[in-house]
Parts: sequence; C-alpha cells; structure tokens
Amino acid sequence: MERNLKNVLVIAFGFLLLFTAYGGLQSLQSSLNSEEGLGVASLSVLYAALIVSSMFLPPILIKKLGCKWTIAGSMCCYIAFSLGNFYASWYTLIPTSVILGLGGAPLWSAKCTYLTIAGNSYAEKAGKIGKDIINQYFGVFFLIFQSSGIWGNLISSLILSQSSNKVEISEEDLECCGAYDCVSNTTNTTALAEPSKSLVYTLLGVYTASGVLAVLLIIIFLDQIKSDQAETEKEIQKTPSFWSTFLATFQHLKDKRQCLLIPLTMYSGFEQGFLAGDYTKTYVTCALGIHYVGYVMICFSAVNSLCSLLFGKISQFTGRKFLFALATVTNTSCIIALLLWKPHFNQLVVFFIFPALWGLSDAIWQTQTNGLYGVLFEKHTEAAFANYRLWESCGFVIAFGYSTTLRVYIKLYILLAVLTLSMVTYGVVEYLEAKRSPGTPAASEKENKGPRTQETFM
Repeated sequence: MERNLKNVLVIAFGFLLLFTAYGGLQSLQSSLNSEEGLGVASLSVLYAALIVSSMFLPPILIKKLGCKWTIAGSMCCYIAFSLGNFYASWYTLIPTSVILGLGGAPLWSAKCTYLTIAGNSYAEKAGKIGKDIINQYFGVFFLIFQSSGIWGNLISSLILSQSSNKVEISEEDLECCGAYDCVSNTTNTTALAEPSKSLVYTLLGVYTASGVLAVLLIIIFLDQIKSDQAETEKEIQKTPSFWSTFLATFQHLKDKRQCLLIPLTMYSGFEQGFLAGDYTKTYVTCALGIHYVGYVMICFSAVNSLCSLLFGKISQFTGRKFLFALATVTNTSCIIALLLWKPHFNQLVVFFIFPALWGLSDAIWQTQTNGLYGVLFEKHTEAAFANYRLWESCGFVIAFGYSTTLRVYIKLYILLAVLTLSMVTYGVVEYLEAKRSPGTPAASEKENKGPRTQETFM
C-alpha cells in the first residue's frame, strides 16, 4: 500500500474511533445530564472554548509538536470529556468541556495540515495535480469518518435499551412533549427516566476505551511528517504568531462578503445545536425514551453522510444556488412541521423522517458553505476558515446557551428567522459576485492546494 494512503487510513480510523465516542456522548447530553441543564451548558462551554482555541492554539502546537503529536495530544482532551461524564457535575463536566474545546481546533487543523502535506508530497512524486490528490485523500477520510455517527449512536441505543427503568408513557406525559414543551416545568419522570448507573458506566467505559484505542492507533501507526516535507508548506514554514492569527481573522471582516456570510455560517451551528440539544430531548426522549436517541441520530448521520457524498458530486451540474434553495425549503418545511406536530409514540416513523430531512439539508449547509468559502476567499483561506469556525462555533454556543431557558417553539422561530436572514445575505453575496466577476476566477477553483483548516472538504 502506498505509504501516504496508509497514513490517511490511520488518521481516518483514529477519528472514527474518537468521534464514535464523542458523537454518541454529544447526542445524549441534553437527556442524560438534564438536571439544571448541565448537559447543554457543558456543550455551550465546549464550543466557547473551541472559539478561543481556534484563534491561536493550532499554529503554535503544530509548530512545537508536529502534526502527529498534536493529533495524539488533542485526542486525549476528548478522552478527558468521556471521563468527566462518569461523575457528571458542574465541577467535572464544565472543566473537561473546556479541555475538549481547547483540543478541538488543534486536532482538526493538524489533520487538515497532515492530509494536505501528504497529498502534495505524493502528487509531486507522481507528477499529478496536488488538488486532485488532496481531494481524494479528504474523500477517503470523510467516507470513513462520517460513519462515526452511526456507530456511536448504535452503541448507546443497544446498551441503554437494556434498561429496566422503562415506564409506559401516558397521554398526559405526551402533552409535555414537542414545540410547546413543559418538561422543564413538570415532573415528567416517564419521559426522562434515567437508565441505571451500571448501564451508564458501561456505555462510558466503551466510549473511553474507543478514545484510548484512537490515541494508540495514531501513536503506533501514524508516520511523523518529515521536516523537509513540512518546510514545503508556507503554513508550517512561517507559522504565524498568536496576534497575527488573531488580527488576520478579524481583519478579514473588512471584506463585506465575509460579513454577509456570518448569518449563514452561524445558522450551521444553530441548526446542528437544535437537533442535538432540543429535538433529541423534547421530541425523542420525551415521547419514546432515551434509548431511541441513538437510533434517531443514526438516521441523521447515515443520510447526512450519503448526501454529503452525493451533493459533493452533483454540485458541479446543479450549481450551489439550487442546492442552497433545496436546503432552505427542506429546513423551513421541517421547522413549520415541528411547530405543528404533537409527538406520539404511535407515530414512530415520523420521529425518523425529521432527522433524515435534517441530515439532507445539513449535508448541503456543510459541503456548500465550506466550498463557498474556498471559492470566494481562495487567497486568504487561513483567515476565511478561521472565521468559518469562529462563527459556526458562536452559533453552537448561542443555541446550547439558551437551550434551557427558552421553550422549543421560540427556538424554532429563532431558527426560522436566522435561516431567512441567512438566505437574504447569501443572495446579496451571489449578486455581488455576479456583478463583480461574471465567469472569472471567483467562480472557479484555481488553487492546487486545498484549504488546510477546512473541516468538511468535499
């Protein structure tokens, strides 16, 4: 096997093991640690720490430790979060959430840097175009990585379904589910019945072991990037200081196109935050039980993964405007339906239709928004994708932050308002691009090297 491809597979399976654990835990936070809103508060703190981390830690750690050891060290931060859940309290979960958030940005940046360097290195030896090899490597990575949502949620559902705490859900309890929820104002012990401690510990033990295996896989099998290879990359050769990275991120806001894309980027965080923090709790856990959360999120992950691959391929034929329109119509329809629907355990199929449609639209938001950033700001990818991570994380922080204080129907109206604003400002960006450079470089990909900080590369 070609050595660079072997390293790509090692990183991909390492991330698969790591996010099998983290993805499953994130889906369960609002239901498993619902007391005083601890679960969603920890997620809000996590993404706030991720914002701080993304501003300065990645270039510093990659320069000091190299890509391999930055990846391994950052993975340990995720394991700390799993350990914090063994005794979930404000004194354990919040600090470990901060640790995970600080490790998140270096992990993704080091991964993107490693794949980019490996792709360019192989392309140079094989006499091929760097961009093509990088796209292939990222395609292999995400093909394997995206399935983590399936395995993590499958593990949680299989383990939690063994619970003996299941109670029959009454019609009175169901009145407290859905958009006009009253779970926070009632003792709805049926819907939010917690599984036994032994089952929770078993689940957390499996997740922790999965994270440890990921670290060992990286340490043992991943080759360190050679110094001469790293020096061929400007990002590594001239590692920016904290202040230069910090200032470059905000100086990029002088570009009005970046300012106009802020609502769209934040919406990505809002809509993912709603699904993970609110839909799983006030619809699924409330009406079906916590053991169904995993199955529902498997549906989301599977559709999201397949559609990411599909839309990445057909976008060259349909164009991004059509796909953004499709995502807008799909999300708007789901939001309106969720406002009107009263969840009932007899309507089992409906619980899976919503995450499937949400997965379809999220695939578009992820692939096309990342692609839009890459095309519009191809000469300033570092600052552009730093802004992408910054504003998407802000969306997560806000969504998880107000999760315990606002009722679900208000959150749905907020989602609808942000989506509407996003499409208006996105339309202005497309108008400016059409007016400014019809059929010129802004609409094409000229660079042979992919953006190294891009989290979803299709």
